[in-house]
Amino acid sequence: MKTLSKSAVISASSLLAFPAFAHHPMGGMMPTNFSQGMLSGLGHPIIGLDHLAFVLLVGLLAATLSGAARYLVPGAFVAAVILGTGSHMISLDLPVPELVIAFSVISAGLLAMLRKELPTLLLGLGVAGFGLFHGYAYGESIIGAETSPIVAYLIGLSLIQYALIMAVGFGMNKLAERSEHVQNIVSRSTAVAGAAIGAFFLISNLA
Repeated sequence: MKTLSKSAVISASSLLAFPAFAHHPMGGMMPTNFSQGMLSGLGHPIIGLDHLAFVLLVGLLAATLSGAARYLVPGAFVAAVILGTGSHMISLDLPVPELVIAFSVISAGLLAMLRKELPTLLLGLGVAGFGLFHGYAYGESIIGAETSPIVAYLIGLSLIQYALIMAVGFGMNKLAERSEHVQNIVSRSTAVAGAAIGAFFLISNLA
């Protein structure tokens, strides 16, 4: 139990070392070409700490699934993110997005702590629903851009998030083959850290 607590603290501290509010890879500048759009799309989910935490937690949740669901649920999340980004670009507003995003991270962290396979449909709908709000937030940095950087941005968003989710799932499964005990410690520590990050952002947005 002490090892778990220590690992959770280390994980949380490492994640919080990132610039929590530096959500835009280009420093807030609008991407003006394909390469800039791709860079922005690839970077946004990584340097946005709340977004990164949720993506990693989706990876943990997907790792508990079996068969095609392991690939379909992350795909549903990524598709919803793109829809959410599009909704912001056409001025279709979603209510209190930052609060919902923070709550999504807390929820995913708590579910990941359980380390149980959840019903595929329920999990898919849940991550897709939250994905709409994450995507909506991503849309802020691309509004007003030309078609080329927008397309590149969406491609970058899709690739990096799906790759991260798959990498987490693959890593967890490989780790379990070596030691289920260590895998459980890493998984639950990451889940605790993720929930803590969500709580931090929730409090920050309510303050």
